[in-house]
Amino acid sequence: MLVAAAILIGRYVQNRTGTLQVQWPPLLASWDPHLGPGTPAALTLAVLVIAYGPPLAARLPWRGLLAAAWAGSSAWVFSMALIDGWYRGVERRLTTKHEYLRVIDRFEDIPATLRDFADHIVIGEPGNWPAHVAGHPPGATLTFVWLDRIGLGGGAWAAVWCVVVGSSAVLAALITVRVLADERLARRAAPFLVLAPAAVWAGVSADGYFAAVAAWSVALLALAATRRVRFPVAAAVGGGLLFGWTCYLSYGLGLMAAVLLAVLLLARTARPVVPFLLGALVVPVAFTLAGFNWWTAYHLLVERYYQGAGGVRPYAYWVWANLACAVLAAGLAAVAGLRRSAPYAFGAVRELRTGSGAPRTDGTVASAQRLAVLVVGALVALLAADLSGMSKAETERIWQPFLLWLLPATALLPARTARYWLAASVIPALLINHLLWTGW
Repeated sequence: MLVAAAILIGRYVQNRTGTLQVQWPPLLASWDPHLGPGTPAALTLAVLVIAYGPPLAARLPWRGLLAAAWAGSSAWVFSMALIDGWYRGVERRLTTKHEYLRVIDRFEDIPATLRDFADHIVIGEPGNWPAHVAGHPPGATLTFVWLDRIGLGGGAWAAVWCVVVGSSAVLAALITVRVLADERLARRAAPFLVLAPAAVWAGVSADGYFAAVAAWSVALLALAATRRVRFPVAAAVGGGLLFGWTCYLSYGLGLMAAVLLAVLLLARTARPVVPFLLGALVVPVAFTLAGFNWWTAYHLLVERYYQGAGGVRPYAYWVWANLACAVLAAGLAAVAGLRRSAPYAFGAVRELRTGSGAPRTDGTVASAQRLAVLVVGALVALLAADLSGMSKAETERIWQPFLLWLLPATALLPARTARYWLAASVIPALLINHLLWTGW
């Protein structure tokens, strides 16, 4: 109903005023029915995972499950991208006029470029950056500059990097759910993470890569907080280092702090906080010493945002239509899982208030409650991004780091219905990718 309302009202507003700045609201897409070389692969993979994914996820050795999940997620994202063809769907995606690879040659002298980076954010300044470069801290563009420096230049290598690294976010999510809730729930969520509908936009966009960096920050903090790793202090420092890098990939990903706080609440410890914060300071200090001021750049970005489509798109529509985009990118199974998370989340609040005493619920319920807290942390981050007004449209792509953490809620669905919920999420994703040109 939410998606239908966003489509119908969106088409009316766009046809009448043109202020939504999207051709097929609520998605940034246009009508373009097509098939491609990825079509057979995507359909085959979807059928195989729906049919065999749940039982395999239950039986595989844990490390085998992680390897299969990473391989399956990478194959799913690549096959979805190849529905648009190799050139249009993969090689060209990160080389368009709005993308990072258009400015690689301007980073010959990286320290000098960082010192002047903020001077080119606002429209009207000489040599202002393309939309995605201006809209993100320089860490995003530097990733592709460094790939170019080591001989992996061009759109194809950049796309492979984003897909392969981005797909590893599935591993981070599985590891986090295992150590904070239990392995059974992680296994039940695995097929849904592999066939995430967000693959439509992860292949190929840098936001999939951003999601993975943020996810590994959460996973390392979870391992450190639960002491499920040999060197918890090193894990905490590594998690902090990745969180610092996350904040220099996208301004809005500081909101991932809500998920990190959920991890600490579930572990009921503050032991990793100091090493985590020390690690998190490394990247900001390095960029600041290099001459880039994050806060100054962010305020200039806000000005740039309202100079463009952000200043035209109506908040009254997008504040709820963004959530329709999230439904399409997370999938109906994630929405059903969120509904089931609600009572567990309320129970978890009561349990957390009891402190470190004996658990008042059985193990199965307690695991579900812990999972619900993690999911709610991601939902809080997503809603904060929505209410900020700095995410009007394109959230099916931009919110991937938050949407990833809604998918584990699918583990709370009845096991006997897993295949039906997988199909309910995958079929709309396949239809979107075959009927629309999403532009990402």
